[in-house]
Amino acid sequence: MDRGGITIEDKVLIAPKVNLVTINHPISPAQRRSTVSKPIVIKQGAWIGIAATIMPGVTIGKHSIVSAGAVVTKDVPDHTIVGGVPAKLIKLIEE
Repeated sequence: MDRGGITIEDKVLIAPKVNLVTINHPISPAQRRSTVSKPIVIKQGAWIGIAATIMPGVTIGKHSIVSAGAVVTKDVPDHTIVGGVPAKLIKLIEE
């Protein structure tokens, strides 16, 4: 789902069955049939694990890792590992 735009920088690893979703629906029942699109940005050297889901408007930081099966609803800072549902900080990556 790329209607919001997807930017993938150099040397990014994306495993099988990853979902990059840039579209969502408003919460209000009166507006729910419409859609809202927001871009996804995956920065240089990031690694997205198998079956992870990246939600609309999220940026994955430089050299960060998203663990398998994670659902990322918020930006991931550079040099971090996140995992879980919703994704949370697991560890900082030392350069």
